[in-house]
Amino acid sequence: MLVPAQKAILRVLDANLNRAREGLRVCEEAARMVLEDLRLTRRCQRVRYDLDACTRGLARELLLPSRDSVQDVGRPARRGPVRPHAGVRDLVLANLHRVQEALRVLEEFARLGMPSLAQPLGSLRFRAYTLEKEFHSRLSSLRHP
Repeated sequence: MLVPAQKAILRVLDANLNRAREGLRVCEEAARMVLEDLRLTRRCQRVRYDLDACTRGLARELLLPSRDSVQDVGRPARRGPVRPHAGVRDLVLANLHRVQEALRVLEEFARLGMPSLAQPLGSLRFRAYTLEKEFHSRLSSLRHP
C-alpha cells in the first residue's frame, strides 16, 4: 500500500510522462507532415523512444493506480478556455516548451525516489532544447501558418 506522499509523486510522474510524450508526438507530426523533414521527424521519435526506454522501470501498473484525472484540479475543464495557437510555429514551440518543462519536473521528482533516472531525464531535456532550436530555424521559413 502506498502512502499519500508516494502516491502524489507517482501522480506527478504519470502526468509529466504523458505530457512529455504527447508534446513530442505533436512535434513529430509537425516535422513529418508540415515540414516533411525526415531527419527532424526521426530526432523527435528518438527522444520519445529514449524517454520510454529510460522510464521503462516506471511500469504502468505502478503509475495508473495513482492517476486521478477526474478529481485533478488542473484538468482542462477546471482551467477555463484555452487560447488557440496563432499557427503551426506557435503550436510546435508551445509543445516543445511543454516537453522541456515536463522533463524538468520528471528529473526533479525522480531525485526523490529514483535518483538513477534524474541524469538521463536531464539529458533528454537538453536534447529537447536542441530540438527547439532546430524547429525554430525550420519553422521561421515556413510560408503558411
